[in-house]
Amino acid sequence: MTSTSGPVSTRKERIAWYLYDVGNSAYAAVVLLAIYSVYFQDSVVGGAEGTKLWGYAVFVAMLVVAVISPFLGAIADYSGSKKKFLLFFTSQAILFTGLLFFVVKGAVVMGMVFFILAEIGYRAAQVFYNGFLPEIATPKDMGRIAGLGWALGSAGGVLCLILVLALILGTGGGNNLVVRSTFVLTALFFALAAIPIFLWLPERAPKRALPPGETYWSIAIKQLSETVRTATSFKEFLKFMVAFLVYNDGVIMALDFAAILGGVLFGLKQQDLIILMIIVQIMNVIGAYGFGWFVDRIGGKRALILSLSIMILDVLYLYFARTAQEYFVIASIAGFAMAGIQSTSRTMVALFSPPGRSAEFFGFFALTGRTSSVIGPAVFGWLAAMMTARYLNLGWEQNLAEQGGHRVATLSIAAFLLAGLLLLLWVNERKAVAAAKGE
Repeated sequence: MTSTSGPVSTRKERIAWYLYDVGNSAYAAVVLLAIYSVYFQDSVVGGAEGTKLWGYAVFVAMLVVAVISPFLGAIADYSGSKKKFLLFFTSQAILFTGLLFFVVKGAVVMGMVFFILAEIGYRAAQVFYNGFLPEIATPKDMGRIAGLGWALGSAGGVLCLILVLALILGTGGGNNLVVRSTFVLTALFFALAAIPIFLWLPERAPKRALPPGETYWSIAIKQLSETVRTATSFKEFLKFMVAFLVYNDGVIMALDFAAILGGVLFGLKQQDLIILMIIVQIMNVIGAYGFGWFVDRIGGKRALILSLSIMILDVLYLYFARTAQEYFVIASIAGFAMAGIQSTSRTMVALFSPPGRSAEFFGFFALTGRTSSVIGPAVFGWLAAMMTARYLNLGWEQNLAEQGGHRVATLSIAAFLLAGLLLLLWVNERKAVAAAKGE
């Protein structure tokens, strides 16, 4: 195959890339979705204050990643060291996920700090993991490979949740010690799944010699400045980033508060939440694979519009829902739609990136995403706490006030998704791909 046909990879290399997403998704399933978020909100803190502090913890983690990821992406591209950075941040995520075991009732500061450090590792590692996508897939196969990776990753999340559920049921229920043990199990699961990418997937980007008087940091600043200038000259890519800046907020809010909403609005217990998230992850597999197929056939923009539209209607349904059964339906639909939004967005960035600059553009993508993600969780947490306090002042009973506050906060998710969808309509996908190819 000639070089004009695009990057190629072996089956073993692609499997290594897929397996990393298996461990990566296990972290998301347990820490963000099913276990730690609601454990922190309900058991460590309690009430609407727990929701607010959870939002602030996510805010801090996303802010740090927003600041460091574009610099690190530029350094990785220049020094040919994506794998080294991937190893560092993956190790950080795994270490502090395991240390969540020591977070007990009332240990609010420890619970926030350990989570923030784990989340920084998890999010920052994605910059370098995503940067390998253009190296293992041709433009023709990118949608399919990205979708398959997302699907297998979601399947890994399901497997880890099944192991967690077995641990909880096998020990007689979800007492705090057992719940905390699930974080150690998740860390081990993540570590085992991540090993192949460091053994089997080579670093294809060549290391470049530093010019006289330059350091990697000074080069990173210059490259970041150049990346921003380059990105702004890619008009359609920049328009897509603006749309992503907005709708990604809604996605992150839905992910980070899904378990909390299940517990507060519908009274779901720990076992119920795990079963729910297993169903969500299965729907995530279907959504990722399905939307990967859609991208290759109808284009990324149309696939993204479809997934965003489904998600918006689903969140509006959540506002009016009153039963646990309805929430199971809502969460299942959300799992399907969010897989489409996230996997398709990742694919579009890869398609819109100039050859040889994938880590830079994914760094810019991460900067945009983490900047937006800084705002949304903080807004949700603040709005839920503020409205709860308002309802309490009106004489509402505590549980009803918390439910009312959280229900109003769900509308902010729909607002971000809808605004992002409207901005996406202005993106010309064909022009964006042509610009990346230099046409």
